[in-house]
Amino acid sequence: MKESVDTRLRDQQAGFRKNRSCTDQIAALWIIVEQSIEWNSSLYIKFIEYEEAFDSVDRTTLWKLLRHYGVPLKMVSIIQNPYDGLNCKIVHGGQLTKSFELKTGVRQGCLLSPFLFLLVIDWIMKTSTSEGKHGIHWTARMKLDDLDFADALTLLSQTQQQMQEKTNNVTAASTAIGLNTHKGKSRILRYNTECTNPITIDGEDLEDVKTFTYLGSIIDEQGGSDADVMVRIGKAR
Repeated sequence: MKESVDTRLRDQQAGFRKNRSCTDQIAALWIIVEQSIEWNSSLYIKFIEYEEAFDSVDRTTLWKLLRHYGVPLKMVSIIQNPYDGLNCKIVHGGQLTKSFELKTGVRQGCLLSPFLFLLVIDWIMKTSTSEGKHGIHWTARMKLDDLDFADALTLLSQTQQQMQEKTNNVTAASTAIGLNTHKGKSRILRYNTECTNPITIDGEDLEDVKTFTYLGSIIDEQGGSDADVMVRIGKAR
């Protein structure tokens, strides 16, 4: 099932997929930044983080997505069965609470959960970028809107307006399936632009930064991997 659905996922997603890794996304982003600097072309990068992403997915929508991606109804029922009537208890103030029903999220520790979550992210990004108008030039015939590793989403645009519109689209699609963007942890990097207009979510400005640690590696305003290499050398000493 995973193999058949994997062929329908966007190439921009590298998380939890065979023969893909975070180094693919890091290298691609370094190249994008270096080309922006070399060609003196404007570039906006937005790093998105969600609030409790795995715990927030709307399950009713998730079951519909499984059918949308071609998973047979019988298989969907099998996947759904362990979630029906799922209850838990937590320790609060040193005391075990009464049992309560969990109505959202995918099961932590379940081998199938990463696959289910990828469908959610894939649907969000397909819905948000289907028009293909707000990305950067990647090839002669293709624009690149984003680079993703599981729920670590990186949006790419050439203007502030494009990035704002894409942000609005991603936020709306995410909210529809139960995911909320963590405004305090999402960041903006800008290259070769004098525009200082903020990127906002629900009227709240997102923070502009000059450097960001992406999947464990540093992306900064200078481009390249020098800053990341120096940090790693420093840690090794």
